[in-house]
Amino acid sequence: MKRALFPGSFDPITNGHYDIIKRGIKLFDEVVVAIGINSDKTYMFSLEERKKFIEDAFTNQPKVKVVTYKGLTVDFCQEINAKFILRGLRNPADFEFEKAIAHTNRKLSKIETVFLLTAAKTSYISSSIVRDVIRNHGDYTVLVPDSVKIK
Repeated sequence: MKRALFPGSFDPITNGHYDIIKRGIKLFDEVVVAIGINSDKTYMFSLEERKKFIEDAFTNQPKVKVVTYKGLTVDFCQEINAKFILRGLRNPADFEFEKAIAHTNRKLSKIETVFLLTAAKTSYISSSIVRDVIRNHGDYTVLVPDSVKIK
């Protein structure tokens, strides 16, 4: 089975993340969306909310599994037998940042990183932009899947 891990904080999942996952399931038998737990980071949404947003967005997609994890991504990949890490690239700055991580991951393990370019229509979206729109009471719904609901 070709299993890919798509790691991130997903605070919240955006239409860009959604697009990468949808395209990833065409390439892999299973895409494990892995929400990293970082106790040093302050999140807008709880871990449970972030997990539910993703699960609800992919309710009818058996090839998508949503989990949480702590520690090194490559260690978690080995734990779940994922041979690939899936990452989306929006711009050259993303590439430089992700390239360094991919080289490090390959040095630590045999895990390969697969990069997908974001779709032009979602390349400007980031979770931090979405959070800023939400904080300022803007229409965030055009930036995220329908499953992201603010109470």
